[in-house]
Amino acid sequence: MKDRFGNEIGAGKLPDKWGDINWKSATKVVRNLRRRIYRATQRGEWNKVKNLTKLMLRSTFNLLLAIRRVTQLNQGKKTAGIDGQKVLKPEQRIQLIYEILDSKPWKAKPTLRVYIPKSNGKRRPLGIPTIKDRVMQAVVKNALEPSWEARFEANSYGFRPGRSCQDAIEQVHTRVRKDGDEWVLDADIKGAFDNISHNYILNAIGQIPSRELIRQWLEAGYVESNKFNPTEDGTPQGGIISPLLANIALDGMEGELLSKHVKSIKTVDKQYKGKTYYRNRKYPKFGYIRYADDFLVTAQTREDLEEVLPELREWLKTRGLELNEEKTRIVHKREGFNFLGFFIRSYNDQTTLCKPQKDKMLAKLKEIRGWLKRHKTVAPEKVIRHLNPIIRGWANYYRHSASKEVFATFNHRIIKMLWQWCKRRHHSKNLKRVKNKYFTRLGGDNWTFFAKVKNRRGKEVMLYLLDASDIKITRHIKVKGTASPDDPSLAKYWESRQKDLGKSVWAKGSKLYHVAQNQKWRCTKCGEYLLNGESIHTHHIIPISEGGLDEPFNLEHLHEACHRNEHNAHSTKP
Repeated sequence: MKDRFGNEIGAGKLPDKWGDINWKSATKVVRNLRRRIYRATQRGEWNKVKNLTKLMLRSTFNLLLAIRRVTQLNQGKKTAGIDGQKVLKPEQRIQLIYEILDSKPWKAKPTLRVYIPKSNGKRRPLGIPTIKDRVMQAVVKNALEPSWEARFEANSYGFRPGRSCQDAIEQVHTRVRKDGDEWVLDADIKGAFDNISHNYILNAIGQIPSRELIRQWLEAGYVESNKFNPTEDGTPQGGIISPLLANIALDGMEGELLSKHVKSIKTVDKQYKGKTYYRNRKYPKFGYIRYADDFLVTAQTREDLEEVLPELREWLKTRGLELNEEKTRIVHKREGFNFLGFFIRSYNDQTTLCKPQKDKMLAKLKEIRGWLKRHKTVAPEKVIRHLNPIIRGWANYYRHSASKEVFATFNHRIIKMLWQWCKRRHHSKNLKRVKNKYFTRLGGDNWTFFAKVKNRRGKEVMLYLLDASDIKITRHIKVKGTASPDDPSLAKYWESRQKDLGKSVWAKGSKLYHVAQNQKWRCTKCGEYLLNGESIHTHHIIPISEGGLDEPFNLEHLHEACHRNEHNAHSTKP
């Protein structure tokens, strides 16, 4: 793991304490190297791409960021693989650095097979790699991803930096709105992650420096019920690098296949001396939207989709994949269809609306109801602190669609659950007294669930349950074309998107908005964009215990991991 170019990429003494790491420098160096790989790929300088990829793989800073991601940022950081190892403390992370540096040559270990429930009642298999394999996958992903970001298609949105479900939904709306495409192929790939051809992936990535590592992860197998099972196809759903490999396997559906089909439309070219001259312009016959292994194809007629369907089957077959014929269907936009948790439907051929999928709302309500039944005696304060992040997260996902009515229904159902929860606690008391104890009037609503708590200064304050219908509905601006955060020429564009996104998180003109604006929408510790998907904490520069104030000059927004590192920086532990 020794670096080639002196102090440029993380060379020198390794940190003795996790809190001593300069994350801003680490992020800046890795970000610049990703941009160099992206630019070299754009220019077709493949020898340079290969050398820069090697440099990224050897980068100590890349290794540190990979460990930070795996042990602090990922949701599965507390889930162990077959080695049973978890790395949750700063001193354990330092030890992990040396363990990985000493692991030469690298030998991938099998994943641990676990199952999670799906919405249809079935179970989805996940493969949990060991902690060291997860770190190395993050290292390789940072080296491989920027080169492919320069090649990926414009309408691929899933698990890519700077892109989201909302971008995909906005593109769907663009294709099927008034005067747009009428018919939709709602496709479902059968076990995409489990059946992708290993040979196809290895041929697609070519002779890159990390090829042998990727081959090992693909062929490592999995352990289930203490029994080893080999893997001849597929990439484990649960590995950090798996979404990137799936995107590589599915890249080209639009460019290689669908773009070959064009339609000619007669349009007015010019008018001269009273005469009108026409010309035939060629346009793509099909629209295309893909999020990971879920994709839609749109067209003007049903016959067009039926004609291209056999070609799609053959294209997928070369990658070891096939359509799930039971779930794949061709529908008219007036009938409506589900995609990424949204229900999209055209009404009277005039208005096309994207609404939260009813099943998703009912599933979230069922989750909340189950939690309330399991916690009948907790304090109202704990109920609010548990439910508010759930309500806010669910509403923020759907806030860019036609969701106002659904939000009101969602909130009404939660209040009814809470009322039942309150009556169970005080079944022998007067109901009016019970209502007054747990509900108050706020903004014209007499049924706002509340609790009285003391803040860190010892002052009594009111804590209110969030009303989903108070979340403002805003228009989402889709990412343009093939734009990528790794493209150095688009730095100002991504800064502008961060600012626009910040307006939907913090009210413009508010104290917290000004704090983010003063930081130029970046975390002051790691230098990354604040709104990159990580949880955000607001940190007091001078602690409240030392007289610090809740004023903008004493506040800064940090990512959750950066906030924890800040408090651990002065720890006496190694």
